[in-house]
Amino acid sequence: MSQAIPLDNTAALLSPHDEFAAKVDYTIERAQRSLIELQRPEGYWQAPLEANAEMNAEYIIFSHFMDTVDLELEARLKKYLLDTQNADGSWSLFPGGEGYLSNTIESYFALKLTGMRAGDEPMAQARRWILSKGGIVNCGTLARFYLAAMGQVTWDATASLPIEIVLLPNWFPINIYELSSWARGTLMALMLLQAARPAKQIDYQRGILELYIQPPHFTKFSQPKGKKLLSLRNALNVGDRALRLYDKHNLASMRARAMRKTEEWIVEHQDENGSWGGIEPCYLLSAMALKANGYRNDHPVLKKAIEASRELIWDLPDSALYMPCVSPNWDAALAGRALLDSGLAGDHPALRKVARWFIDRQIFKKGDWSVKRPAVEPGGWSFQFYNDWYPDVDDSAVILSVLAETSVDDAAAKERSVRAGANWVMGMQSKDGGFAAFDADNNSTWLNQLPLADVEAVTDPSCPDLTGRVLEMMASVGYRSDHPVAKRAIEWLKRNQSSHGGWWGRWGVNYIYGTFSALSGLRAIGVDMKQPWIKRAVEWLKSKQNTDGGWGESPLSDKDPAWHGRGTSTASQTAWALIALIAGEDGISEHAMSGAQWLSERQNDESTWDEIEHTGSGFPNHFYLRYHMYAHYFPLMALGRFRRRLVEEAAR
Repeated sequence: MSQAIPLDNTAALLSPHDEFAAKVDYTIERAQRSLIELQRPEGYWQAPLEANAEMNAEYIIFSHFMDTVDLELEARLKKYLLDTQNADGSWSLFPGGEGYLSNTIESYFALKLTGMRAGDEPMAQARRWILSKGGIVNCGTLARFYLAAMGQVTWDATASLPIEIVLLPNWFPINIYELSSWARGTLMALMLLQAARPAKQIDYQRGILELYIQPPHFTKFSQPKGKKLLSLRNALNVGDRALRLYDKHNLASMRARAMRKTEEWIVEHQDENGSWGGIEPCYLLSAMALKANGYRNDHPVLKKAIEASRELIWDLPDSALYMPCVSPNWDAALAGRALLDSGLAGDHPALRKVARWFIDRQIFKKGDWSVKRPAVEPGGWSFQFYNDWYPDVDDSAVILSVLAETSVDDAAAKERSVRAGANWVMGMQSKDGGFAAFDADNNSTWLNQLPLADVEAVTDPSCPDLTGRVLEMMASVGYRSDHPVAKRAIEWLKRNQSSHGGWWGRWGVNYIYGTFSALSGLRAIGVDMKQPWIKRAVEWLKSKQNTDGGWGESPLSDKDPAWHGRGTSTASQTAWALIALIAGEDGISEHAMSGAQWLSERQNDESTWDEIEHTGSGFPNHFYLRYHMYAHYFPLMALGRFRRRLVEEAAR
């Protein structure tokens, strides 16, 4: 097990400092033991990944569209929807957040499909809330496609996506490879679905006519408008109207060619298990698009897709959660990192097993990323069990840091894996010097103003958390700050530091997450942490510590600067802040001591930490995530690094 700080077993002889060290040591050993017990026999870890009610609602809609309804499962999905409804009748993006219209409309419709009636009290509450927000006419872009496929809004209500877009060359300012991986896969499915314009026939009692304020034939749907009259979004909305005109008078031969190419692209991009892109929108919408274009449920492609769609179901004690994706490689990477950081030897059986799991699942096939980086050889890992087209830099970086410190039976295989993985990760550096999740140079952020992009996240530009993570990985495999890739990444972080001193986190909430990753990477790669710009980050983080000794940050920080670094203390965010302070300072400040004490005092009976908050981010302002294991491996990681610093301080 871990190497504890040498302590006298007689409590009466311990100083207060030693008593606290003993408490930390005990907390670490319990968390280690519990985490090892959660490892799957194959070597990985996996816990639920929870988003919001929209996921359950869309799967229910999907099942009715595809004629694959499982009544027992539907009842459990319905139970989750009812359990997560707010008192005002709405559904939120995260616990404690205000209602979100699209989620609420989709949840209402899903409950109608399960057999609930408009007069049922939960439905009446939801309907009153929806109508108070303008009704169905204000539904978001993606939700309109699900509703159109089920005949609840007209296809003219959806953003115009002429399928001929797929024929645009890669050098054209708008082409599918200028979109992020998640937007690309979703767009391809939506274009094929819209080209077919299906409208599933359902019993009128299961429809949602009551969400219209004006009769449907008088209701005019429009795309979200820009904040100013003269804005890019409004200009693109004019283009949307022009595309609608073309759509009604398209060239038949070009339309047929585009439909063939889109269908071929979707079928080619289907993963071995039958899924697409590793995420819920691609899983569901790709299958719906193929069915709308003549594929039957017993077709091999669609049969596998329907089976794969059930992989996102996570059974809860009395309900079922539909997840946005599965996270075994991410959970396994961070669990392995936490065990190493907390003192577990690299040759421990748990670490040897997870290392073997990673080596066996490395991706040596060129995916969509190679369009922008054709000369880079493959070697990354995906977030999920299956997603060969879209390995991601974040997972790959953490996995490589674990492999670098873990012993395996086949040392040559490990060396090949680490070398190929590191080359791929570093090869994904964007021209600006930073790193993004799935693509390089995917930074045409003006595309976020397209009518289809109301969540404003259709690109994948460089971000601080990924850039810091890569620096930490580079250090783990032997590179230092004078390496050209590291130099450019360090400069990128310096240029993109926020005015208050912290860094924004793209994939975690939010500035605490970005700052933790940036400072960890900068220290690991060998940057002088006494520089003023580093000290600014440390002081900002200290200024955000709560009076209870922990840290927290609400997802509201994405839209309101007053919430930067502010929120109820959580286990994962306190852990991130503690890791950041240990990275940003040479000693142990009172702030770090208080953070470690907060964690050590709040370990629960299961040897983990309680956390219901969504501290992961999918689309800022629009989609947040609760990783159920974040409250286990991040506190363990933080306390492990804290204990290592205690040992270093004692040795001085």
